[in-house]
Amino acid sequence: MTCLLAASPLTQPFFQHAFLAGTAIAAACGLVGYFLVLRAQVFTGDALSHVAFTGAMAALAFGVDLRLGLFAATVAMALLFGALGRRARPDDVVIGSVFSWILGLGAFFITLYTTSRSTTNGTAGISVLFGSVFGISYSSAVVAALVAAGVALLMVLIARPLLFATLDEAVADARGVPVRLLGYGFLALAGISAAEATQAVGSLLLLGLLAAPAGAAIRLTDRPYRALALSAGLAVLEMWAGLFASYAVPKMPPSFAVMAVATAVYAATFLIRRPVGVPRTPPAVPTGP
Repeated sequence: MTCLLAASPLTQPFFQHAFLAGTAIAAACGLVGYFLVLRAQVFTGDALSHVAFTGAMAALAFGVDLRLGLFAATVAMALLFGALGRRARPDDVVIGSVFSWILGLGAFFITLYTTSRSTTNGTAGISVLFGSVFGISYSSAVVAALVAAGVALLMVLIARPLLFATLDEAVADARGVPVRLLGYGFLALAGISAAEATQAVGSLLLLGLLAAPAGAAIRLTDRPYRALALSAGLAVLEMWAGLFASYAVPKMPPSFAVMAVATAVYAATFLIRRPVGVPRTPPAVPTGP
């Protein structure tokens, strides 16, 4: 019994840190991802994944904290997409125009970092690309959990008017809902979530954590609030399953394990036949004064 207890992953500090940060990050990504899918902005999440890599590499190249670059780049670019896109909704043309430039800029910064600085953190680029949740410290895990919890709370607070604005923008605007402000606020939260997810599953895979649970939830139910909760719940369960699977099989990276579970769950929803579509009726939102 003692041996089994000692072998339990929850008794390992590194796993506790990953579990704390991963749970909060997954919940936030599930909530944000639901609206990314519902608002047809999944491509925005894909672009933010590359922006996260570029921002992190830029921070390292200029000798500042990697997380500062992550948050600054993703939030700034998300807001830029909103400003360039019509009615704060970035479209594929806007994103595609800057996509290749962002990738090239990331390659430039990683070259600058590796050639002009003493690379005491030689694996930083790999960690940003593929995540390093098992290597996160206690203080970093607490910060990540608090930030993600804040994102989740804000998403819950704006969910009702944001859903109304998503389903019928013109009517929502006429009834006093601040549609444009909500659009920018949501994109900012999406940028923060992308930065947080990078620490868990890496910039290359963060889109899966944003999109897969939400896509599965929307396929399973057409009730908006139930789908929103289900998206967050699925993201958390997939994160847990991935962490435990990676601990059980040390050669399996946690980011791969999380995405494998998320993909399997989404694929399984195709075996369930039910109508797929947007919610039938928008929620009632109080009119402005």
